[in-house]
Amino acid sequence: QVQLVESGGGLVQAGGSLRLSCGASGSIFAINDMDWYRQAPGKQRELVARITIDGSTNYADSVKGRFTISRDNAKKTVYLQMNSLKPEDTAAYYCHAEIRVRAWAAYVGYWGQGTQVTVSS
Repeated sequence: QVQLVESGGGLVQAGGSLRLSCGASGSIFAINDMDWYRQAPGKQRELVARITIDGSTNYADSVKGRFTISRDNAKKTVYLQMNSLKPEDTAAYYCHAEIRVRAWAAYVGYWGQGTQVTVSS
């Protein structure tokens, strides 16, 4: 049983900062890419940031220069540092990771339950 648990969401004023965390637990052999997605009401879920096993990153254009994704492989945790937040960043943020539960198994995508980020103007 694999679980991804996010934390760190909340209410912040425009220009403020938040740091999201997502820890993976359970029967895990290896973790490949780890991502943060977000979904605002009435909109499709979109990729915010991705970090590969070797630390390469990429970001949505809308968050470049403001958000930073990082990971701690020993702790099986991915982080999203969000600075200079804007009202349009308001959304539910979801952690996603490609996880292999056995050496011979394929990587499978898992999702966290989501954490709400609300940015007031």
